[in-house]
Amino acid sequence: MTTSETVEYVTSTEGVLRITIATAAHGTSMDFAGIDAGTAALRDRDSSVGAVLLTGTGANFCAGGDVRGFAAAPERGAHIRDLATRLHDFVRELDATTVPIVAGVQGWAAGAGMSLVLAADVALGAASTKFRPAYPGIGLSPDGGMSWTLPRVVGLGRAREILLTDAVIGAEEAVRLGILSRLVDGGADVRAAAFDLARSLASGPRSTHASIKALLRDSLSTSLDAQLDRETDAIATAADSPTGREGVDAFVQKRTPDYTS
Repeated sequence: MTTSETVEYVTSTEGVLRITIATAAHGTSMDFAGIDAGTAALRDRDSSVGAVLLTGTGANFCAGGDVRGFAAAPERGAHIRDLATRLHDFVRELDATTVPIVAGVQGWAAGAGMSLVLAADVALGAASTKFRPAYPGIGLSPDGGMSWTLPRVVGLGRAREILLTDAVIGAEEAVRLGILSRLVDGGADVRAAAFDLARSLASGPRSTHASIKALLRDSLSTSLDAQLDRETDAIATAADSPTGREGVDAFVQKRTPDYTS
């Protein structure tokens, strides 16, 4: 499917860096113009950005890789290696991002599209949202970090089952497994709801968000004893920071905190 749509792959609005990772013009498969632009935008992100939003145009969030493009490549291995390298540059930049990452998941998130949902901090879906690894269906193995993120979200045993059977996961099951954070109300626009959430997060305490993300990341590879020490250091540092002072003072004064200054 092709369209004549004009896409702004990266925009910045109200503190939200929106990155379009798949387009209707590409049949909602992954659009590497958006992936490459997103990688550059994340690397160059300035202090005006308080949240990142991943989205797609058309009926689906991302239907996975362009399989017809795979088939047409004179050297398939080299072609897919290049795409995986570029996708993984993007995933590495997402992983290094200190602000919250939100995904607005309409329709299908398959293959690398599912991988990018798993890379988000918060993912919103609708009743029609569906997931599928899709790799076994075309005789390929996962990319986009799915073999690392999926076991950490759903557990190793369930990840094995999902990947080996190429399972289709509906919206409610995705919420139960933790792949989706929640579903938007029936009839609501998932992309609009995701932007509203990202905008709300962008106006919040950014140093706190960064600390939360760092602590959660550390918790995957450290002992409880060491994690408690990290938490002590982090909360003490926060208490002396402008963000921590504003938050505590606003609570005592019974007003809404202003984290923008």
